[in-house]
Amino acid sequence: MSPRTRPPETYEEKLAQLTELREAASHSAPEAEAKQHERGKHTARERVEKLLDPGSFQELDTFVRHRTTDFEMQKNRPWGDAVVTGHGTIDGRRVCVFSQDFTVFGGSLGEAMAGKMCKVMDLAAKIGCPVIGINDSGGARIQEGVNSLGAYGDVFVRNVKSSGVIPQISLIMGPCAGGAVYSPAITDFTFMVKETSHMFITGPDVIRTVTGEEVGFEELGGAMAHNTKSGVAHLAAQDEDACLQDTRYLMSFLPQNNLETPPRVMPTDDPMRMDEALDSVVPDSPQKPYDMRDVVRLVVDDGEFFEIHEHWARNIVCGFARLDGRAVGVVGNQPAHMAGVLDIDASVKAARFVRTCDAFNVPLVTFVDVPGFLPGTTQEWGGIIRHGAKLLYAFTEATVPKLTVITRKAYGGAYDVMASKHLLADMNFAWPTSEIAVMGPEGAVNIIYRRDLAQSPTPEERREKLISDYKAHFANPYSAAERGYIDDVIVPHETRPKLITALETLQTKREPGPKRKHGNIPL
Repeated sequence: MSPRTRPPETYEEKLAQLTELREAASHSAPEAEAKQHERGKHTARERVEKLLDPGSFQELDTFVRHRTTDFEMQKNRPWGDAVVTGHGTIDGRRVCVFSQDFTVFGGSLGEAMAGKMCKVMDLAAKIGCPVIGINDSGGARIQEGVNSLGAYGDVFVRNVKSSGVIPQISLIMGPCAGGAVYSPAITDFTFMVKETSHMFITGPDVIRTVTGEEVGFEELGGAMAHNTKSGVAHLAAQDEDACLQDTRYLMSFLPQNNLETPPRVMPTDDPMRMDEALDSVVPDSPQKPYDMRDVVRLVVDDGEFFEIHEHWARNIVCGFARLDGRAVGVVGNQPAHMAGVLDIDASVKAARFVRTCDAFNVPLVTFVDVPGFLPGTTQEWGGIIRHGAKLLYAFTEATVPKLTVITRKAYGGAYDVMASKHLLADMNFAWPTSEIAVMGPEGAVNIIYRRDLAQSPTPEERREKLISDYKAHFANPYSAAERGYIDDVIVPHETRPKLITALETLQTKREPGPKRKHGNIPL
């Protein structure tokens, strides 16, 4: 209200004033909203309404305004500043949310805006519920100088303190640049929208000035760039509506906090179902690929598999599914891409996913078909030893129920790393098609019998005989089963009921660790 306006005196006048202010706070300028819609984007409030259960949103800090002393900024002090904050429900479960408003100062972050975000993040931590941040911001508010930079730091602190305590999800629905990108990077999941969302530390103009490189926004920091090349984003949605629906679906697999378990849904799929298609999914030829996702879908409830990081490090598959209504995290080597070999990106991708599941009490199911670690100077100089150790560390550290199924190859150190019994997995099963050995038969014979083959008058015939003998003695699951490294060798179509029974058995698992501040994972 203008200072010259007569202040309200009666209750009716005060009520009218409140209604007027609420109306002003809940609507952006029509032309600004129109521009958002023209770009294929929703407004901040529309996103919140579509994300949450209808009518459940309770807004907080509606009347917060910036206190910037800049003369031009003083002329424009919109209610709520450039972010909508509050709480509501998703499928009846409480979540806290903030949604940056690009129609107000380009969504730029200032002290008042960050204060609202921090307040709702503190509330989420206090009551133990997930927090979802919808990012659509031009970056730091230049007019506020160092206050804006300090405000980012305040947000980062909340991200770090809540890490592994409550689920944190970032939705990138517009620009996210400079220091702003580090908050999503700390959160558990980052979703992007194709064509309309971008993330980068330095934009194309700065890159052009400093390095001379010519690169566009989409190529540099678009949804597919971060879903295929950098691995920064976990999912790329076709549009904002799909992104919001994917977020709701993701929430169904996660608990409210680290002290709870994920919600169990009423199963519609028979827990004793045995799909005979599993018996023929692995080809007879060990060199022939198959899609591990086919195995997963034949085993889990209703064939539903919500894949995470689908487009990055495709030689390993990670995602969420259910077994008899219980949420599980699935990790599987992917023979259809690079033969399922473990490399730097695959190790990092799987390690991060394993640690996320462990933090939020989601049991792990691992499907193994791995020929080893990828050889070569690029991998060695890139630190495959250090990065591969991350996956080893993550599986060993995890205390949730850990179930493993070896479908075909499990060679060398990669056998150990992929949730083997030696890394404290609880139940390890193998199919009759599995081969557990130091290396493949061909490579092993060439090394072990090198001199024998060199002296043989018929080296090829001798090699075939030796390979056959090696397969009979080592390239099978029974040597490992003799030593208890495999709990059972099962017919493939028995996999679903076996896993469900094992998961039921492990519901009361307790595994206290040693007292320490924290481990030192090889980052």
